[in-house]
Amino acid sequence: MTGVALVTGGTRGIGRAIALALHSGGHRVAAVYHGNEDAAIAFRRETGLAAYHWDVGDFDACAAGVAHVEGDLGPIRVLVNNAGITRDAILHKMSREQWSEVMRTNLDSLFNMCHAVVPGMRERRYGRIVNISSVNGQRGQAGQTNYAASKAAVLGFSRSLALEGAHHGITVNAVAPGYCDTEMVAAIPSDVLRATIATIPVGRLGRPEEVAGLVAYLSREDAGFVTGATIAVNGGQWTG
Repeated sequence: MTGVALVTGGTRGIGRAIALALHSGGHRVAAVYHGNEDAAIAFRRETGLAAYHWDVGDFDACAAGVAHVEGDLGPIRVLVNNAGITRDAILHKMSREQWSEVMRTNLDSLFNMCHAVVPGMRERRYGRIVNISSVNGQRGQAGQTNYAASKAAVLGFSRSLALEGAHHGITVNAVAPGYCDTEMVAAIPSDVLRATIATIPVGRLGRPEEVAGLVAYLSREDAGFVTGATIAVNGGQWTG
C-alpha cells in the first residue's frame, strides 16, 4: 500500500536517497528542507519530486507545513524524520546556542512532526514512522555531547511512540546509520576521517542508498510486525 511519504531533511544526503527510494516504491514524496535553497532547487530539477520549505524545529511551522503537504498530495501515510545538524565542540567549550540548536533540529523536530501527523494516522488506523538516529547516539562520541544526546533520545522516543501507536496500525522504528558518504561526513577533517574509517570493520563509508533501502522496507505495509526496533546500519562499527 502506497501513499504520501514525507521526508524531513529530504533534499540532500541520506534524506535524498530515502526520498528517491520511497518514490521508486510508489509513494508520492514530499521532501522538507530548511537551510539550503540551492540544493532544494537541484533536487526538484533532478528528481521531479516536491520540496517544501519550513523549519522542523518550529512547532507551528510543522503543523502548517503538514497541512500544506496534505492539501497538495493527500494524507501522509509515511513520515521519515531525517533532519539533523551538528554543532561539534568539547562540552566545556560548547555554547548554550550550540547545544540548543542541535536539540531543536534533531529532537524537538520529532515531537513537532509526529504531533502533526499522528492524529490523522490514528484516525485512518495506519501509519509508518521512521526516525533516523546515529551510531554516535548508541556509542557516544567525544566532541558531540549535544549530537549524541539528541540521537540517543531518538531511540527512547521511538520505542515509546511505538507502544502508543501499536493498536492503531502505526509502526515506529529507529534506524541508526554509521558514517556514510555524505556532505556532513565530508566536512570531517581528512586525518580524522581516515582514522574513523579504520575503525569500521567493512573498511569503508556507507552509501546513503544502503540506509534508504532499509527505511523503504520499514515504510511498507508488510513491515507491520516490525515496531519499536532500532536497526543499525554501520558496517559493524558498533554492535552494542
